[in-house]
Amino acid sequence: QVQLVESGGGSVQSGGSLKLSCVVSGHSDSEYSWAWFRKAPGKEREGVASINSIGTANYHDFVKGRFTISLDNNKKILYLQMNGLKPEDTAVYYCAAATERYLLSLRQADFGFWGQGTQVTVSA
Repeated sequence: QVQLVESGGGSVQSGGSLKLSCVVSGHSDSEYSWAWFRKAPGKEREGVASINSIGTANYHDFVKGRFTISLDNNKKILYLQMNGLKPEDTAVYYCAAATERYLLSLRQADFGFWGQGTQVTVSA
């Protein structure tokens, strides 16, 4: 059973940066794929970025060139570096894990383990 705990959220002005962290426990590194999702008020939760067990990453178009997903296998921490933040990036951000090694999905249904979320607020 994998456990996920996010941190690093906060409030920034438009154009600023934040780095989210997700501490992972209770798993084998080679058996999972990982992702970040977000949920804005009044909207459905949506996929932001994913990374699989061999380090291949996938991004939603709305964050390409601005966000970077990475996994530190030694520290067992999943990261989301967010640059060039915009007010429309305001949301609760969640990390997630899937029990497939080569997944690059941004679909909620493909991920069975979730963190509790961390709030990101971007002001104009």
